[in-house]
Amino acid sequence: KAEAHLYTIIKIARDEDLKEQTGKDIYFDLVDHEKVRSFRIQKQLPFSTFKEEVAKEYGIPVQFQRFWLWAKRQNHTYRPNRPLNPHEEMQSVGQLREISNKAQNAELKLFLEVEFGLDLQPLPPPEKSKEDILLFFKLYNPEKEVLCFVGRLFVKALGKPSDILRKLTEMAGFTPDEEIELYEEIKFEPNVMCEHIDKKLTFRASQLEDGDIVCFQKSPKADSGTQVRYPDIPSFLEYVHNRQVVHFRSLEKPKDDEFCLELSKLHTYDDVVERVARQLGLDDPAKIRLTSHNCYSQQPKPQPIRYQGVEHLLDMLVHYNQTSDILYYEVLDIPLPELQFLKTLKVAFHHATKEEVVIHSIRLPKNSTIADVIIDLKTKVLIYPVPLPSYAC
Repeated sequence: KAEAHLYTIIKIARDEDLKEQTGKDIYFDLVDHEKVRSFRIQKQLPFSTFKEEVAKEYGIPVQFQRFWLWAKRQNHTYRPNRPLNPHEEMQSVGQLREISNKAQNAELKLFLEVEFGLDLQPLPPPEKSKEDILLFFKLYNPEKEVLCFVGRLFVKALGKPSDILRKLTEMAGFTPDEEIELYEEIKFEPNVMCEHIDKKLTFRASQLEDGDIVCFQKSPKADSGTQVRYPDIPSFLEYVHNRQVVHFRSLEKPKDDEFCLELSKLHTYDDVVERVARQLGLDDPAKIRLTSHNCYSQQPKPQPIRYQGVEHLLDMLVHYNQTSDILYYEVLDIPLPELQFLKTLKVAFHHATKEEVVIHSIRLPKNSTIADVIIDLKTKVLIYPVPLPSYAC
């Protein structure tokens, strides 16, 4: 610990990490840096010496390595921004970390670019001018609902997507004449933004730059006859962004999960109770009453959710600034809208001739009077006439 300030952590993301994580651990952006190889390196070590360590680790000679700095964009995405220049590579690891991130004790995150020839042997990195843009490509399969990383390409700023269609079909394993649609993955917080790319416009006109992500798929065919839930990339990313696995527990057993459902944060109140009723084999979803989870006490909230009292599933799960994934349910004997207009009273009935106390549950409209309670109670109990005391003559 005493020497911790003498070291920095370098996290190296490679194509292999992008392939391994996309569609499994992550769907948006390119990589989760918590799951890539990290190196603990002395700050004073020249970066050129660190490259030799990378060569040993990955079997990629130093002359075939090119490292890119990552940058956080205004829309909160995190992308490779630019390659290190020769002057920066001559500096120490500590100096480089300060260039990449001014925050104290920040890690140095890098993307390792390695080009391979047809013989799968590494090649020197290609010259990169301001006209060259590094783009990353993800492929979407609507039938399988699968998104995967398929590679990256340098394109010319004044080139057009039509120039690389043959290359993309090859990366995807499609026939060369397959029609494809391209989309740019722009951001995913707070909402998904994924826009169609016009194949006739230049990359510059489409405002594409280093580190941008292009998602592509086969052009949907109107007469294919195949029914898919999410026919294009924007609808699939919207689904992924909003999906939520919810653990349902019976209110009578608040510690035990009964079942889980994959829902959407945008599902309405009616959507949610309908899915729960279907899971329980119940004909009338209105007989389901839900209660939210208190994230602090780890208990059900004291008050249940009123019938259609919230708009969306997300409103049921949010507790102050935390989001839960637990809901409690009850199956009622009458529909919840009816129950809400009734008041349930527990009446302790003391019989004059018996010592035991019987608790009766009485359910009446909220505007009922005490007289109504007595009338209802009379239907539930047997009231015997009290015998008069007898006096001896």
